[in-house]
Amino acid sequence: MATGSLRAAAASPSLNKPTQLSLSSKLPLHPSFSVPLLPRGRHHGAPLVAVVRSSLDAKPTVLVAEKLGEAGLALLKGFANVDCSYNLSPEELCTKISLCDSLIVRSGTKVNREVFESSGGRLKVVGRAGVGIDNVDLSAATEHGCLVVNAPTANTVAAAEHAIALLASMARNVAQADASVKAGKWQRNKYVGVSLVGKTLAVMGFGKVGSEVARRAKGLGMHVIAHDPYAPADRARAVGVDLVGFDEAIATADFISLHMPLTPATSKVLNDDTFAKMKKGVRIVNVARGGVIDEEALVRALDAGIVAQAALDVFTEEPPAKDSKLVQHERVTVTPHLGASTMEAQEGVAIEIAEAVIGALKGELAATAVNAPMVPAEVLTELKPFVVLAEKLGRLAVQLVGGGSGVKTIKVTYASARAPDDLDTRLLRAMITKGIIEPISNVFVNLVNADFTAKQRGLRITEERVILDGSPESPLEYIQVQIANVESRFASAISDSGEITVEGRVKDGIPHLTKVGCFEVDVSLEGSIILCRQVDQPGMIGRVGSILGEENVNVSFMSVGRIAPRKQAVMAIGVDDQPSKETLNKIGDIPAVEEFVFLKL
Repeated sequence: MATGSLRAAAASPSLNKPTQLSLSSKLPLHPSFSVPLLPRGRHHGAPLVAVVRSSLDAKPTVLVAEKLGEAGLALLKGFANVDCSYNLSPEELCTKISLCDSLIVRSGTKVNREVFESSGGRLKVVGRAGVGIDNVDLSAATEHGCLVVNAPTANTVAAAEHAIALLASMARNVAQADASVKAGKWQRNKYVGVSLVGKTLAVMGFGKVGSEVARRAKGLGMHVIAHDPYAPADRARAVGVDLVGFDEAIATADFISLHMPLTPATSKVLNDDTFAKMKKGVRIVNVARGGVIDEEALVRALDAGIVAQAALDVFTEEPPAKDSKLVQHERVTVTPHLGASTMEAQEGVAIEIAEAVIGALKGELAATAVNAPMVPAEVLTELKPFVVLAEKLGRLAVQLVGGGSGVKTIKVTYASARAPDDLDTRLLRAMITKGIIEPISNVFVNLVNADFTAKQRGLRITEERVILDGSPESPLEYIQVQIANVESRFASAISDSGEITVEGRVKDGIPHLTKVGCFEVDVSLEGSIILCRQVDQPGMIGRVGSILGEENVNVSFMSVGRIAPRKQAVMAIGVDDQPSKETLNKIGDIPAVEEFVFLKL
């Protein structure tokens, strides 16, 4: 067997690089992964271009369906015919769209499958003037060959300033005192506030907005800590912020400011259980996404005195119901999603989205692209099971990371009998990037922006190729993902070389986990997985299976890898449903079980 390697930093788009996998979705191929791959045998450094050009003999037409800043409109008018038609009904939008090459919206317009179908194939680019793209059907966009771009950076300062405004207003009861005085009252004793100086602020999510909030809070004399498993430690140190684990952050904070995206991993991350771990009298600010807080649980925490006050700019449902107990709570300050609502931010977003749309219409690649055109059918057919495997291995690897040090170095190894120029791994690499980044980011990772996104987050991704003897009929023998210089939630996942290591293969078209750390296992990557390290002794499989069966949790696969008989073993259990905490605790209480972890696919 001959061995060869190819290594590349994430910042070098001309070289093969590993991709990041997603922790949250279970789709066989996410719609955002559909840009053309190079045909076999072509050089990997060749340009990868998603062409979305309009007719060469006429200006494209851009429909602006929601109000956009004048600076952005001016840029668009210099390149295209611009139709500003606001407050369109769904029917009116579907009627107009067949005459347009591009559509620009904010958050109020739903760009659903019917819109793409009504375009008759003419719509080439949808621009979302802002960060979130919940109102755009990405799957339908991809199926209809339409590129989707957003504007994720222009409102950073505005959102950070609003968070600080809410922080100070909440601490000093500004909104409540204002309403009281306007009602003819003078209640100085009722509205005594608390000082910010010397208090601990936990910034949950240390991206662009979170880091700007931290800088401003430091200027107010606060002690700032942050939780973000993917934030570079050197960036935190430069701001004077300590990166800590999630539980430590919420348990020690006097104030908590949320700056995380809404993903399956962060949905209702503040709930009854997490509120119970907080310091009594904590104060919470949310200018991120409403769904990261369980709003009913927050009301209970406010009534119980666990949470002293909350200041909210975002809600699970917007606008919230008029009789919302949370909105009407006397110790809650609310604003109507004003995080990006400054004149400067609106102009910045308008310019950013106009530039992205114009570039896309010219056929240029956009760093803010959130999807791309379709993969050639023959390439997709061959790589599809390995794409699924790559994504799920990435999800598993990143869920095994523990502590607050953050993910910095990822190595992906491909074992193949194919020649290096006959196996294009960029799609696999992008899926690995996607899995590591998307669950904790507003960015949708694809072939277009995977390397750019990894570089932005300080991730160094290297790729190694192991060349095997044998038939090149199958593109890959196995994929291995390693994360270096991190702690693990499951110590047995650490290999002899010190990295979190997971390895998988495709068997009969189904992805399988075949290695965790140094332990050989064999479990289908369907549903979710429980990993247990235990003393190898008779009856363990039956005991664990019985506990799951009693709780009506169906076991799809079970595999045990061991060092030697009667020594340590790792049991990998595939389950269809997520077991309750009580069920997992029962497994952990088995005397022979030394550690365990639940991993959601």
